[in-house]
Amino acid sequence: MRYIFLALCLALVGCSDAQVASSNLSQAADKFEIARRIVFYNGINGEYILTIEGYCSQLHEDKKFTVTCKTEQGYKKHFLGLSDNVTYFSEQVDPAKVGVYQYRVNFKPSVIIPSFDVR
Repeated sequence: MRYIFLALCLALVGCSDAQVASSNLSQAADKFEIARRIVFYNGINGEYILTIEGYCSQLHEDKKFTVTCKTEQGYKKHFLGLSDNVTYFSEQVDPAKVGVYQYRVNFKPSVIIPSFDVR
């Protein structure tokens, strides 16, 4: 554990304020703390195809794009495909305060606390 902490500290020494702020914003958005507007549009005719707004986390892998949004009733997940003429842009709707001298480490609770049975 001590070596992991040391590696994190050394990795952070070379980061600029912009890199730390960008990383913190991304982590906050992935934890549904920042509102986003994600727009999909056709690059050939310039028309919008779809707009998703809200507290959304996004994942882009190859030509697949997944958007998960938090609502009052729970979560909604959208799967979208990108092509040569369909692309997207994602916009942070409101400014957010993040520390440039701090960083976030997020652990899954299931990794820290082992599962057990109550009898």
